[in-house]
Amino acid sequence: MEMIHLRLVSPVDLTPRAVGLLSDDRYVFNLVVLHGLAKNPDGDAITCDILTGAANAVLRKLRELDLDRRGSIVIEPVEMALSGSAAEAEQKQLGALAHAPVWEEVEARIRAEGTYRPSFYVYLAIAGVLGAVGIITNSQILIVAAMVVGPEYGAITSVALGIDRGSRTRVRQGLFALTAGFLLAIAVTFLFSWAIRGLDFQPKAFELGIRPVSTLIDAPNFFSVVVAVLAGVVGIMSLTQARTSSLLGVFISVTTIPAAADVGVSCAFSSWSEARGALIQLLLNIVLLILVGVLALRFQRAVWRSIGRRSGHS
Repeated sequence: MEMIHLRLVSPVDLTPRAVGLLSDDRYVFNLVVLHGLAKNPDGDAITCDILTGAANAVLRKLRELDLDRRGSIVIEPVEMALSGSAAEAEQKQLGALAHAPVWEEVEARIRAEGTYRPSFYVYLAIAGVLGAVGIITNSQILIVAAMVVGPEYGAITSVALGIDRGSRTRVRQGLFALTAGFLLAIAVTFLFSWAIRGLDFQPKAFELGIRPVSTLIDAPNFFSVVVAVLAGVVGIMSLTQARTSSLLGVFISVTTIPAAADVGVSCAFSSWSEARGALIQLLLNIVLLILVGVLALRFQRAVWRSIGRRSGHS
């Protein structure tokens, strides 16, 4: 049984409408109202549990009451619930809609990833150096490590959400973070690789042009498009379904950080054609991930709306 727990603070004048809305919904359980006990913001404290599949409609109605602006709405996941009436309502009345994502929770998760603290840029720089070492030593393990360390997918999904919601500020902030972050990663990688070349620390195989790892990164082709598109779809689906294992798979399936690292390495070693190919790979992946992210968000909303209409629910 999938449920979420709501903690609400309601202004006194909105409480009767909010309580009436919740008490009339057959998918709301364990409703508790404490009058006048909430502080900052002041008002009445309301708690309840809602079946996840019905949460979108309830949350939308609460926001239409302006409860999120004049009071507060806190959503918490419920790890385990034992309730015969709730289980019966989920199985017999919600049907397939029982597994619908809670869109406010999904968007909050994406917005949280779209905050660009100094650590965002530090992680990108570290990932770039890891990628550079992997390219120079022909180590695929280090390339995978660089993909996992890189935090860029959060910025990419934030831009996708901004486009989907028409938020120019979110799009602008995300694109700036991606541009500045990757430029920093390329610059740090270039300096690191330039020092390696100056000290003559590069392996003999790399110096002779035996670069199998680099060749996979700086040669964008049809398969690069296929991987980026599929990774974008899986990434958005994993965020909506809160499947972190699938999201980790996205991190190690897309050539973004390795491509940025390859640009810096290739420039340091004056391999201009490889640098150009890696830059194209980088831009191709970012553009496709953003585009597919927008389309996947809209497609999933449309699918769940269709399921809701067929099930007779809003």
